[in-house]
Amino acid sequence: MSTLIQRTDQEILMSFVASCIEDVADKLGLDYAEVYERMKAVGMIDDYIIPHYDVLHTESRANVTAGMIETLKRWEGQK
Repeated sequence: MSTLIQRTDQEILMSFVASCIEDVADKLGLDYAEVYERMKAVGMIDDYIIPHYDVLHTESRANVTAGMIETLKRWEGQK
């Protein structure tokens, strides 16, 4: 019999954030640490991904990744 591991809401949210960073990095051919720093610099993690998790996690991974790339580039252009 297998045992299910219960994750907290915070752990689930942080796993989603990490997967967004990794998927953007993969799509752009960059290191995930560079993408994390870029997202952090423009406030994308705290001001976009986390507050909009409820909507974002219902979309396809391809749409989320494309949206993250577009948002990152737009926000970087505004700084």
